[in-house]
Amino acid sequence: MSNLFSLEGKVALVTGASYGIGFAIASALHGAGATVVFNDINQEKVDMGLKAYADAGITAHGYVCDVTNEEQVQAMVAKIEEEVGVIDILVNNAGIIKRIPMVEMSAEQFRQVIDVDLNAPFIVSKAVIPSMIKKGHGKIINICSMMSELGRETVSAYAAAKGGLKMLTRNIASEYGEYNIQCNGIGPGYIATPQTAPLREKQPDGSRHPFDSFIIAKTPAGRWGEAEDLGGPAVFLASDASNFVNGHILYVDGGILAYIGKQP
Repeated sequence: MSNLFSLEGKVALVTGASYGIGFAIASALHGAGATVVFNDINQEKVDMGLKAYADAGITAHGYVCDVTNEEQVQAMVAKIEEEVGVIDILVNNAGIIKRIPMVEMSAEQFRQVIDVDLNAPFIVSKAVIPSMIKKGHGKIINICSMMSELGRETVSAYAAAKGGLKMLTRNIASEYGEYNIQCNGIGPGYIATPQTAPLREKQPDGSRHPFDSFIIAKTPAGRWGEAEDLGGPAVFLASDASNFVNGHILYVDGGILAYIGKQP
């Protein structure tokens, strides 16, 4: 059974994985035997990522690339194939969010979120699929969101992008499943990261932050997720254990989407 989950000999590209969720997923893939490759938007962030991986005892390969730029992505993929090997596993993790009420959001801001969160996964997937077809297998994991299913105030662009990413996931599965390529998604719930730390700080009177209380009340698990909670699902979807799982979105949310919430 352990061989089903082994990623020995596999090359995994995780976009935007210098820190946070991407770093945790890449680390888990490495723990299962994969060689880790990641990118970020500039050299400073790549260097930060390389140090973080080195500090964790992981040898990673970092590349500067804007994943919304098709020429840069094609060049990066070619360079990875030359220097590291053909990409067996792609995790489309890079993303942004802008929390702005819809009527206050400019079309330019809306397009920027769509570009990073939806167009980029299309561009990177398009770049790696031809070599996956030639090799006879491939795994693509798109980092979706609960906003692939739900709406929420101030995140119109993000929800639109993540809803589109869910359908892109299903379409890649539909179009390339016959080539032994599986494309699935992971939809994280609310994850405890440095970016969300202010929302979890105790108030001066010792009570929970209102948003913290809201999330705890909506989550059957009764806690925020940890970035490491995404590692197991990522290894599963990257491994032979999921060879007949295709076009699926695995929500790692502590049960939020299954739960109507506590009665007031």
